[in-house]
Amino acid sequence: MVLYKELAIHFFSVQFRLEMLESLRSFIRFLRGTMLKRRRTRVLIILGTGACALALGGGLLLARLNGWWRSEPFQEAGRGNPARIEGINSLKALPSPQRTAKLEKIAKGGHSSDRNRARYLLANELLQQGEGKKALEQLQGLETSYPVLAAHVLRKQAQAYELVKDEGNAQATWQELVKRHPDDPVTAEALVALGQKDPSHWGRAIAQFPAHPRTIEMVQQRLKQNPNQPQLLLVLARHGHYLSNYIAVLDRLVSEYANQLTPQDWEAIAFGYWEKQQYGKAGAAYAHAPYTPRNAYRTARGLQLGERSGAVQAYKRLVKDFPQAQETSLALLRLARLVEPNAAMTYLDQLISRFPVRAGDALLEKIKIYDELNSSKSAAQIRQVLLTRFSKSNAAAELRWKLAQAEAEAKDFQAAQQWAKQILEQNPDSEFAPEAGFWMGKWATRLGKQDEALKAYRIVISQYPESYYAWRSASMIGWPVGDFSTVRQLNPAIERPTSRASLPVGSAALKELYQLGQDRDAWALWQVEFQNPMQPTVAEQFTDGVLRLGVGDYLDGIFMVSHLSEREDPREQSEYRELKKQMPYWQALYPFPFLKSIETWSQERQINPLLVTALIRQESRFMPGIESVAGAKGLMQVMPDTGAWIAKQIKLKQYELNEPEDNIQLGTWYLDYTHREYGGNSMLAVASYNAGPGAVADWVARKGLGDPDEFVEAIPYSETRGYVKSVFENYWNYLRLYNPEISRKVAQVSKEHPTGTDEG
Repeated sequence: MVLYKELAIHFFSVQFRLEMLESLRSFIRFLRGTMLKRRRTRVLIILGTGACALALGGGLLLARLNGWWRSEPFQEAGRGNPARIEGINSLKALPSPQRTAKLEKIAKGGHSSDRNRARYLLANELLQQGEGKKALEQLQGLETSYPVLAAHVLRKQAQAYELVKDEGNAQATWQELVKRHPDDPVTAEALVALGQKDPSHWGRAIAQFPAHPRTIEMVQQRLKQNPNQPQLLLVLARHGHYLSNYIAVLDRLVSEYANQLTPQDWEAIAFGYWEKQQYGKAGAAYAHAPYTPRNAYRTARGLQLGERSGAVQAYKRLVKDFPQAQETSLALLRLARLVEPNAAMTYLDQLISRFPVRAGDALLEKIKIYDELNSSKSAAQIRQVLLTRFSKSNAAAELRWKLAQAEAEAKDFQAAQQWAKQILEQNPDSEFAPEAGFWMGKWATRLGKQDEALKAYRIVISQYPESYYAWRSASMIGWPVGDFSTVRQLNPAIERPTSRASLPVGSAALKELYQLGQDRDAWALWQVEFQNPMQPTVAEQFTDGVLRLGVGDYLDGIFMVSHLSEREDPREQSEYRELKKQMPYWQALYPFPFLKSIETWSQERQINPLLVTALIRQESRFMPGIESVAGAKGLMQVMPDTGAWIAKQIKLKQYELNEPEDNIQLGTWYLDYTHREYGGNSMLAVASYNAGPGAVADWVARKGLGDPDEFVEAIPYSETRGYVKSVFENYWNYLRLYNPEISRKVAQVSKEHPTGTDEG
C-alpha cells in the first residue's frame, strides 16, 4: 500500500453543516441548519470578487429552441388565452452567429407571441454583439405588441441608443420609461441613467427602488466618492447581501455609527450578519433590535454560536419575558444543555409543562443526563415513558435507533430488527427511518430471511426514494444502479429537463423573463419584488432559490430550496409536501451546471459522470470561485500543491484552479487516482478524497473492509462518514431524476417519486 502522506496530497471538502431549527432535522443528516443559513465544518467559504451573482453578465440568456420548448401554462401577453413559450433554450449552446440566425428566422414567422419573444431575445443578442442599430429595428413598436415586457423593451431601446451614441434619443427613451411605467422596478435603471445629468433622479431611485441592483451599484459609486454616508450604508445593509464587501459595510455601521442607528436598523444589520454566518456579531446586533421573541432568541443563539459571553442570560430573559413563545421552547432546551444537571432538569420540566409537543425532546435530554450521572434506574424509567407516552416523537425514533444499534453490535439481529421495525411503524417521518429500514434488510439477510430483506429494501425505496439508503437498497435488490465496487464503471443515460415550470410567485414580467431564460434580468426584478426576505413564505423562498440558481449562485440557491424542509407551521409543512411532489423542486436541488466539462473529463478518466457531478455538488455546490480557509479552490476543491503535483503528472503547463475546465480536469484525474489505488472501490476513493489517502489506508489496515456498509458506518471521522453518504446520496438522486430507466423503476414502486412538468 502506498504511503500517501508522503505525497502531501490533501483535498479539503466544503461541508455545509446546517444548524437546526431545533429538534427537526434536514433531509440530509450530514447537513444541519440554523434558521435560514448554514454553518460549515473545518472550512469557511470565501468567495472571490467575481463570484457574486452580478458578475455573471447576460450570458444566461436563452432557454430552449430545438423543436420548441414547453413550459407551464401562463397568460399570453395582452391576451386571455393560455400560451406556451416555444423555442429558445438550446440556442445558448450554439455559437453566437448561429443563435442570431435562428432567432431571426423565428422573428419573421410563427405566431405573434413567438415573434414577440424572438424579437426581444434577438434584440438582446444584438446588443451583446454591439449591434445597436439592428437591435433598434427589432425593438421598434415591440412595447405595444409585447405589453408584459413593455418597460423592459423601452430599457433595451435606451441601451441601444446609447450604444449607437444617440444621446438625445437615449435620454428621451429613459424619460419615457419613467413617465409610462413609474412604478415598474425596471424604472430604477432609467432613474440611475438620468441621474448622470440630474442627480435628483438618484434620490428617487433610492427612495422608490432601493433593492434594485442598479440602485445598489449607484449607491456604491456614491460611497466611493464620499464614504461617510450612513444612510447609504444602510441601503447596502438592507439590500446588498450579495455584495463581496457586505460584511465590511455592516462592520462600518456598527463601529462608526452605532449611536445613530434605530432598532430597525440594528435588526437589518443583525439579519445580514446572520445570513453571512457571523453569529457572534449577529447576536450582539439583535440585542439592539426590536424586542421580539424571534430577535431575543437570535440574540442568545448568536452569542452562543459565536462563543461570546451572555448567551445563558439572554436565554433566561427570553424564557421570562415570552413564556409562551415558540422560541422559548428552543431556549429551554438550549439552557438545559448549558447549565449543570440539577438546573437542567428544572428547565426540561418547564419545557414539558409549557410545550407538550417538545416533551419527547426534553425526555431524551433527561435520559442523556441520567446516563452521564450513572443513574441507570432513572434513565430506564424515562425511556419507558418516552417510548410509550411519546412513542411517535422524533426523540423516540432516535432512542429506538440507538437501542437497535446496540442490539446489532451485540449480534442480536432479531432484537435489532424489532426496534428498527418500530421506527418504520411509529416514526415513519423521522430521519432515522430510511436507515432503519435498510438495516432491517441487512439484518434479515444475516438471519437467513431473504424475503424479509427484499421487502425491507423495497419499503425504503418506496417511502424514502431520495435517501442514500434508497440507493443502497436498490443496489441490494439488483437494480442497475451500481454498488461501491461498480458505480465508477457505469455511464448512465441522462435526460435533462426540456421545460421550466412557472414560478409560484412574482409578477407577470418576472415569470416571462424567467421562462425566456433572461435569468439575470429576472433576478434583478426579484430583488425589488421580494419584500419579505426575513420571513419568506414557502413559495417566496422556493422562488428565491430558483432565481439564485439562474444567476449561478448555486450555494445559496440550493440552500434556500433544501431548507424548506425545516418549516414547522402545519400549513407551511403542507405547502412544502406539495412542492416536494413536483419535479422542479428536485431539479432545483440537483442542478446540472458545467455538464459538458464534467462529461468530457469523466469520459477521459472513465469515471461515471454522475459520480463526478455528485462529488462536485458536495465539494463546492458548483461555485467555481469558492475557496476554503485551508486554500482548496474551485469546483472540486483542489489544493494548490495538489494541483501542481497533478499538473506535473499530466504535463499541463498552464491552468487556473478557479477555471471550471481546469479544475475538473485536475480533480477528475485525482479521483481516478484514488480509485486506482483502491482497486476501483468508489466508497474508499470518495472517502480518500475527503479525509486524505493516508487516513483511509490506515482504517482499512486496522479494520479491513469487510461489509462495506458497516465500514461506512464505522468511519472514525464523522465529517468523512457524512461526506461519503452525501456524495452517494447525490449520485442516487441525479440517477433517479435524470436517468429514464431508473426514474421509471422508482416511479413504479414509490408514490413519493416526483411528477414531471411536461405534458404528453
